[in-house]
Amino acid sequence: MNILPQVESLFWWEGKVDSAQEFLLVIKSRAERFGKICALVKSLHSYEVPEIISLPVSEGHQPYLQWIDESLG
Repeated sequence: MNILPQVESLFWWEGKVDSAQEFLLVIKSRAERFGKICALVKSLHSYEVPEIISLPVSEGHQPYLQWIDESLG
């Protein structure tokens, strides 16, 4: 998991452009765990519509990908 502080976000909300200083949380996990992770983040987040997305990893440094796979059990 990575937490990146002081991310400035610009977005449309309730018909106008809004902005916020946010933290970006990056969680590395398996696709089958997405539902549980999504539910947990939604239950803890203060936003009505938090950004919770899944991105496919199409390529990567093989030793790192292997380490992640082994770390997730």
